[in-house]
Amino acid sequence: MIRSTKTTLKFSNPKKLDSLHLFIDEYRNVVSQFVDLIWNEEKLNSLLPKTITSKITDTWLTQRAIQCAGKQASGIVRGTRKKQEQRLFVIKQLQKENKDASYLQKKYDQCNITKPNINQVEAELDSRFVKITMKNETIFDGWITFTCLGNNIKLEIPFKKHKHFIKMLSKGTIKKGIRISNKMITFMFDIEEPEMVTEGVTLGIDIGMNTALSCSNGQMISKDNHGHTYKSICRKLSGKKKGSKGSERTYAHRTNYINWTVNQINFDNVLEVCRENIKNLRKGRNCSKELSRWNYAELFDKLDMRLEETGVQLIKINSTYTSQRCSCCGWVRRSNRKKNAFGCEFFKCTKCAFECNADLNASINIASKLLPISKQQRLKNANRKGFYWLTADQERTVPDALKN
Repeated sequence: MIRSTKTTLKFSNPKKLDSLHLFIDEYRNVVSQFVDLIWNEEKLNSLLPKTITSKITDTWLTQRAIQCAGKQASGIVRGTRKKQEQRLFVIKQLQKENKDASYLQKKYDQCNITKPNINQVEAELDSRFVKITMKNETIFDGWITFTCLGNNIKLEIPFKKHKHFIKMLSKGTIKKGIRISNKMITFMFDIEEPEMVTEGVTLGIDIGMNTALSCSNGQMISKDNHGHTYKSICRKLSGKKKGSKGSERTYAHRTNYINWTVNQINFDNVLEVCRENIKNLRKGRNCSKELSRWNYAELFDKLDMRLEETGVQLIKINSTYTSQRCSCCGWVRRSNRKKNAFGCEFFKCTKCAFECNADLNASINIASKLLPISKQQRLKNANRKGFYWLTADQERTVPDALKN
C-alpha cells in the first residue's frame, strides 16, 4: 500500500530554488515534447524506445533525465487513453457475443480525447537523481541531494517533518523516489496492508453540503472547530477568482476540511461501510457556483483510503431514492423530503408520519442493503405516487398487498 505526504520547499535559499525551478520548467518542456511525439502511437510501453528518446535534442537535461521524462509522458498518455480503451474492449466483447453495443459505441464516438495539460506536472525522480538523508545535526530534519539533472546542477534542499510525515514514517518505510513541483516535495511511503476486519456492524454513510458526512449510527459531521462547514467553504470558494492566491488557499482549506471530516468517523466495531456511488452528478446540468465547488470525488477518495488503511470493507450503493425512503416503514415518495422556513431539509413520511433528520434517514437506508429497484420503476418515476421499497428480510415477512 503506497501513501504520500507533502512538505514545503520554503526552507531553501532563493538561489537553490531558482536552479530547481529552472530544471522543473525544462523537465516539463521535455515531457510536453514527448507527449506530442507519442500521442498518435497505438501501442506504448512504460519505457520509450531509443528511436523516440533520441529525437529530443534541444535540451540541456542529461540522458537519464530525458529518459525519466519520457517514462512519465508515456504514463500520462496511457492514463488519458485508458477509459476509451476499456470501452473499446467491451464493445468488441459484445460484438463477438452478438449483443447490442450501440449505446457504448455512441459514447465511444462522442468522446474526444484531448492532449493533457503539462503545465502543472510534477517531476517524478527516482533514486538515480535524489538521495534522501534523514540523519544530520542541523536545524532541519532532512536533506535531499539532487544530481544528474543537467547543466551541472547539483543541489541540497532541506526539509522539515510534520505531523502527517511522522505518522507515515511510523507506519512504513520511505521510498527512494520523490515528486517535486515549484513549491512542494512529495514523499512516498510503503505501508503494509492491514488485516481485514471479520466482525462488526454495517455502517451507512450519506454525504452532503450542510452536513458533510452523516452515518447510520448517529454520527453527524458538519462544523469544524472554527465553525466552518463544507457549504460555507464552497460559498467562499465561489467568490474567488480562479488562479488567484486566495483561491489556492481556499482549495487547500477545502482539502484540509475533507481530511478532518473523514478522520472524525469512528470505525470501531465496523465490519463494512456502505456509501453512495455517485457519478456525473453535475453532468449536463446548470448548477450554482457554490454547488460546482462541492468536490464529492475528493471526499470519496479520502473515505475509501481511510477504509483501506483500517481494513474495513467498502460497498458502493446506488443512491436512487435513498433520500426519499422512510427508514421506518419503507415508503418512498418525493414529498417525504421537505424544506423548512430556513431552507434546511428534513424528512417526514407521508405514510407513517415518521420524522427524522433527512441525511441521517438517508444513511440508514444506505446501510439497509435494500432490494434493487427495477429500471421500469426509475423510468416511470414511481416515487411521485409512492411505493414500498423493502429489504430482503421485509420481503419475506410483509404481505403482498403492502408491497404494492
